[in-house]
Amino acid sequence: MAYDEKYKLRTLSYRNEGHTLSQTSSIFQISITTIRKWEKQLKKEGNLKRHPITRRFKKIDPEKLRAYIRDNPDAYLREIAEVFQCCQTAIRKALIRLKITRKKRLHAITNKNLKK
Repeated sequence: MAYDEKYKLRTLSYRNEGHTLSQTSSIFQISITTIRKWEKQLKKEGNLKRHPITRRFKKIDPEKLRAYIRDNPDAYLREIAEVFQCCQTAIRKALIRLKITRKKRLHAITNKNLKK
């Protein structure tokens, strides 16, 4: 749960008035760990603003994968996996995440036209 900065400051001011961690925790319905974390953040950074969430890729850089697929559209998953030094399953899941399909419909369309 995300707490407002004013609420955090009010909690810490109550704590600084001389109340114990357990009293502050029970009054404000916040865990002791959270209160300690806020105290550390206030001491270290001087404010209680929320940090933006930064997420990084674990194995496969999405932009590099897109560029590789653009340059090599007919590459097999095993070839792509060798280039990125991971398994084929990781490549397949990354492609699904990027909404890149490997299916080619040309064969199916050609067969329909020949039957007519």
